[in-house]
Amino acid sequence: MRPVASSAKRPDARAVASTAVPTTLADLTTLRLGGPAGRIETAATTGDLVALVAEADRDSEPVLLVGGGSNLVVGDAGWPGVVVRVASSDIMEFDTRDGVELTVSAGVGWDELVERTLADKLAGLETMSGIPGLVGATPVQNVGAYGSEVADVLTALTIYDRERRLVETWSPDRCRFGFRTSAFKHTDRYVVLDVTIRLTRSKRSRPVRYLELAKRLGIGQGETAPLSSVRSTVLELRRSKGMVLDEADHDSWSVGSFFVNPLLDEVPAAAADCPQWETGGRMKLSAAWLIEQAGFSRGYGLDRGRGAVSVSTKHTLALTNRGGATTAELLELAAEIRAGVQDRFGIRLGPEARLANCAL
Repeated sequence: MRPVASSAKRPDARAVASTAVPTTLADLTTLRLGGPAGRIETAATTGDLVALVAEADRDSEPVLLVGGGSNLVVGDAGWPGVVVRVASSDIMEFDTRDGVELTVSAGVGWDELVERTLADKLAGLETMSGIPGLVGATPVQNVGAYGSEVADVLTALTIYDRERRLVETWSPDRCRFGFRTSAFKHTDRYVVLDVTIRLTRSKRSRPVRYLELAKRLGIGQGETAPLSSVRSTVLELRRSKGMVLDEADHDSWSVGSFFVNPLLDEVPAAAADCPQWETGGRMKLSAAWLIEQAGFSRGYGLDRGRGAVSVSTKHTLALTNRGGATTAELLELAAEIRAGVQDRFGIRLGPEARLANCAL
């Protein structure tokens, strides 16, 4: 076992709304939306994180954990209690028979971790390049992209149980991972403190399962490619969809995919032509296709007096702040889209993003 010096930047150096001392949630989210906080504290270590949450719980003060703010929609009224910024940065490395296990603190930047592992010729995270946010958020919705997800590599995680006031180590089975969901997604009971992931030593990727990515790489589905090629291609794909954070690009002023791809036992006849994949005995449909076919094309809202929000001009699954928007405007647009998809296809979309002190 050996510690690895982390290159994770502190939250005030990440590409969010402001590099100044934050005073509102708009300063801490990639949407640049959200009102004031009762107070804002920074947890620089895992011990700080547990102590701050435990103290607030003892005082019956509402707690909102904020990492990269890339999956968080906060109401215009802000947050009435304490906002805890997760900034722990430790990484421990353990050699295994065929690779490496890394125990990574919740406050480490996810893409910084991906970049580091690929530089060290460790395969397993390459197709999840460019995903914003911090490591601690990834198990909550079982983050994934281009055929891979966190559950594929996670071997253990450490959590703080706020109800029992205990720190525990969980196995993956206990996490109840599913498509963009887990035991942590719909509850505030647990705080993820660190995750342990297992990677393999290789200059080449794991088999590429996502057809679009394989075609871009010039390989067959299920084949491998150099790690650097996979990362650069994934970043190119994500950037083309406004899914790489860029302060100058308002299409990235979003939470990425606002709606989750629906999983259905039976596909309605009206949606028979929708791109779909079998997952665990159910069918996963493309929410982006459903949204576009329901009449909400790229850039929808820009010419309709919608205010300062619109569907991304690059990807129909992202809802964006064009500058000066409010959360109420964003949720009004989301509600219009959800209603339109339900009317057209009989499918009700659910938000992938976390909604705090607001509702859809």
